[in-house]
Amino acid sequence: MSEQPMGSPDDASAAPGAAVTSGTIRDPIAENELGSVTLSPDGAFEAGSHVTFTLTYTAGKFGIDDSGSLRICFRFASDQTRPQFEDPKRPNYTTIEASNNAVLQYHYDPKGNVRPWDRTLYIKVVNGFLREGDTITVRFGVTDGGSPGMRLQTFCEDTFEFRVLVDPIATYNYQPLPEQPTINVVAGKPESYVAVMPTLRRVGETFSLKLRGEDMWGNPSDQCDATLQLRASAAVANLPDSVTFKPGEFAVELPDLSVAEAGDVRIELVDADGKTVAEANPLRVVDAADLIPFWADMHGQSEETIGTNSARQFFDFARNKAFVDAAGHQGNDFQITTGFWDDLNKVTAEYNEDGRFVTLPGYEWSGNTGLGGDRNIFFPDENRQIRRSSHALIPDKSDIETDCNRASELFEAFIENKETDVVAYAHCGGRYADVKLAHDGRIEKSMEIHSSWGTFEWLVQDAFEMGYRVGIVANSDGHKGRPGASYPGASLFGAVGGLTCLLTDELSRESVLDCLRKRRHYCSTGGHGGRMVIDVQARFSGDATLYHDDPALGPAEGHAAQTAMMGDIVHLPSGDAEIDVDILAAAPIERVDVFNGLDHVETIRPYTQDELGNRIRVVWEGAEYRGRFRQVIWDGTAHLSDNTIVDARPINFFNRDKTLDRVGDAGLEWRALTTGNIGGFDMWVDDAYGGTLKLETPLIKCGVPLEEIGYEDEVCDNSDVLPRFLKLFRMPSENPHRAMTFSRKIDLKDSGDNPVFIRLTQEDGTIAWTSPIYVYR
Repeated sequence: MSEQPMGSPDDASAAPGAAVTSGTIRDPIAENELGSVTLSPDGAFEAGSHVTFTLTYTAGKFGIDDSGSLRICFRFASDQTRPQFEDPKRPNYTTIEASNNAVLQYHYDPKGNVRPWDRTLYIKVVNGFLREGDTITVRFGVTDGGSPGMRLQTFCEDTFEFRVLVDPIATYNYQPLPEQPTINVVAGKPESYVAVMPTLRRVGETFSLKLRGEDMWGNPSDQCDATLQLRASAAVANLPDSVTFKPGEFAVELPDLSVAEAGDVRIELVDADGKTVAEANPLRVVDAADLIPFWADMHGQSEETIGTNSARQFFDFARNKAFVDAAGHQGNDFQITTGFWDDLNKVTAEYNEDGRFVTLPGYEWSGNTGLGGDRNIFFPDENRQIRRSSHALIPDKSDIETDCNRASELFEAFIENKETDVVAYAHCGGRYADVKLAHDGRIEKSMEIHSSWGTFEWLVQDAFEMGYRVGIVANSDGHKGRPGASYPGASLFGAVGGLTCLLTDELSRESVLDCLRKRRHYCSTGGHGGRMVIDVQARFSGDATLYHDDPALGPAEGHAAQTAMMGDIVHLPSGDAEIDVDILAAAPIERVDVFNGLDHVETIRPYTQDELGNRIRVVWEGAEYRGRFRQVIWDGTAHLSDNTIVDARPINFFNRDKTLDRVGDAGLEWRALTTGNIGGFDMWVDDAYGGTLKLETPLIKCGVPLEEIGYEDEVCDNSDVLPRFLKLFRMPSENPHRAMTFSRKIDLKDSGDNPVFIRLTQEDGTIAWTSPIYVYR
């Protein structure tokens, strides 16, 4: 039997017709009269593996009447293969039969039940009926006809549940069975290794190198059994020659490391053959620094709302497996009961430990887009009043008067109750934040422009259009129980969850919130290449006044300054502004784009035209529109005439069922999607400038002679509501450039804001953004 999530409501509220509403009869049948269900086999199964399951429902006292039905439901986040009934050779071929030969009608609906149990196999008795003791048997993943079986979800879960609801009397009032069958989904063998260390520390300051193995789906694996050598680019005190991964352990930590001299440090894991199997993110060691970077994922959910595994497991994963320094639990407010809110506050307090790991209490205000859209709310301490967007899935309405249905009402409530210590982000998930409809800069400090849902640069562009002064963040918004290391698995989630780098004087709640209020952070699209060093400073030739609070919103303290960093607001009555950019990337650098608000100022590449070689890069980018169904399908082909392809490698093909394949000596075919983010491929050709490259996708068809593909982008555009385009350009055959420094004068507008920021693109497909420096006349 599956345990109840802490503080969760009675499960009857999770079925249509069973919620407490006027005129509804709840739980009309005693639990012991509903029948029972068994599942075979049970136990532990590897994530993403193929299995055949037999689920048998045995009717209770009332049987199931003619037109009565069953629902077998799975969580929203689950990405196992869908049941299908047509092709015995395809994955998850499913058969359903009644023991008494009653005629059954069935179909699968991914939105066939109340969240979080959305994914539903619906089975209806349409000719006949069931008596007590009769059975309905469902076989998932029948292999008799050649199907590989039912592929399980690709992420781990202690209690993966086949949730069965029954409507015995054909009233469309579904009740969950009192005992539900569950299995344990566990990690597989390691396919890759990950090494993480800080991105900046002072000379002599101690730090840890943290390591894990990941299975093919990105789950930390406890089946690692290997000894790997450690190779560092500089002398690292207390770094051993090798590290041993033992079965049963999910991670290894090497503490008390330090570096005695300033410089950049890289550490590699090397196997017995001398092959590099993992490279840690870069570490910059400096003589002195006022602010130190800490990495955070401040946005995700657990099973008590729409995510996976418990809130306690959520924070444990973030700290001990993803190796982030700070995390925030952001459950949908309309699912957070009073009991769960109390329990969640206890967990955040328990896991918060200054100097080691910071948690921020909070929730996701999940209002409809027409009322303002999703916002993340962070408190400086526990046991604050939760002001929900609604009580949509909460039967207990005793505190409904505290609801704020509109985003504007939410901001007003915080101000009226003198809770200006609250920090909010606007973000885009299922619902998107409409910051043109509602925004309060006293509370809402940043725009979340990347998550596992995709990339949403238009969100900060909306803010620029409105004249708001906001920072830029990225988080996972993950539902798969992996905050800080949130991979998309096999679903239509087309992106890895993001990370935000917080620049603070220490790792504590007070300092983290101070950082958020001052917008002193940058962010990335996450993944193995998602932690890098970025420093952007502005210099002024005239006298400037620097503010941390926005003077446009009321009295703000300013001080004279000649320089500014990301997040600062600067009044510069006269004189020039110049930025200094310093980057130490986790992978070779493709480009850096400089922006002044909505204006793209310049693209800067680390290599010159003379370094270009026989590598052609093809990149696609885009989203269909701002709402839920934003996926753009890029399935396509490439053909090279009068030339041959030497090699080809995918960029951001995150889903295992999205592949790039060779077709002969001169062709490629692929399956790919984007949700506002980028994807594509590199190909190395035999003749660097010979022949023509022909590309075909559902949106774009083009042909370009290779001699015309050079340093600048060749763009094929099919933009509609949002950008959707494909671009081609040439790169060095091997790109050695992982560090970059440059200075640029910024032409300032005569009036209004100049939000100056950069976007870094690494050649591994990782993108990073800095929070703007706001310079105004």
